[in-house]
Amino acid sequence: MAAAVDQTGLDDFGPADFHEGLQAFCAALEGAQLNDIGMAAIPANIVGSLANRLRVVDWARSHPQVSDEQIVAPFVVVGIFRAGTTLMSYLLEKDERHRPLYGWEAQASVPPPDPASIADDPRIAATVAGRAMLEAVNPKIRVVQNEAADGPTECITVLAQDFKSLFWEALTNIPAYGTFLARTDHRSAYEYHRTVLQVLQSGGVRGRWSLKSPHHVLNLDALTAVYPDARIVVMHRDPLVVAASVCSLITTLTSTFSDADHRAYIADHWTDVLHRSVEALDTFRAANPGVAIADVRYTDLVADPLATMEQLYGTFGDSLSGQAVDAMRAHTANRPKGQHGTHQYALEEFGLDRAALSERFADYVQRYQLVSEATEE
Repeated sequence: MAAAVDQTGLDDFGPADFHEGLQAFCAALEGAQLNDIGMAAIPANIVGSLANRLRVVDWARSHPQVSDEQIVAPFVVVGIFRAGTTLMSYLLEKDERHRPLYGWEAQASVPPPDPASIADDPRIAATVAGRAMLEAVNPKIRVVQNEAADGPTECITVLAQDFKSLFWEALTNIPAYGTFLARTDHRSAYEYHRTVLQVLQSGGVRGRWSLKSPHHVLNLDALTAVYPDARIVVMHRDPLVVAASVCSLITTLTSTFSDADHRAYIADHWTDVLHRSVEALDTFRAANPGVAIADVRYTDLVADPLATMEQLYGTFGDSLSGQAVDAMRAHTANRPKGQHGTHQYALEEFGLDRAALSERFADYVQRYQLVSEATEE
């Protein structure tokens, strides 16, 4: 915190709720097996998150009108990991009525962008350069999780600034912090998230927010307490494919910052996160039958994107405009799968038993009539 104060010249972090998560993460890091890159990068990420928080709080305080900004009925794409939230977020972004959270502004939120300069804001180039450095260290990252700096990003970067986010768990795989996340109240993280959105749109780049992160499905009570009119879109996909994919993703991210073999922990912990995601969704739906939720199968979205999007919009009493149809069609035609390389993964690589996983997720597969994408190795 002192380093962030020195970096920014600011000292008001806002509500102190984030202390609990920051302390939990730093304490858990004592047992992390970080390599030299991790020893430099993880503390830098912590300080960077605190610095952005300081700037957001300062901007909101010095511009009182920010508190009057309304976040109205945002689209929030959730679901189990690797189930197509990224594809859905890019399609929603093509509707000019929408306002996504961009990759660069999630970590450098002040000053808020204005319509005249958002396309060439210098923070975009800075974000591109930072990601290029990471990809130079670990080229596989570009294959397993490619994301444009000026494209939609996950909310976990913002939630990480309150230190209640799977962002930190995905980088380090430290069990104690994972346990903390599963047990803590995430309300303060979503309240801070709302402040960030208010700051960002106060510069004049407005529209219905379209947000995404698998993280949200684990905390729908906190999310809907802050955004009671959220349009929740739940992505569903074959859990066998998802399990192998998420384990591959986390292994790739972790290997950048640690030379230890975390595969056994990753296989156990992240398949448990997937199962808890399914359970959390079921629990929320049972307790909140009046909340409108759109269910989207990944296979349907890939097979017929426009028809799936039309059905999605209809769930919320809306319809696709001609502009949105044209832009979505162009996006699906111009962004073929695998353009950055093929992400290859298999359950067996992580010691996962296909039959056991099938049994564990059988109810979920049946409930949403999911199509099997897995093939026998």
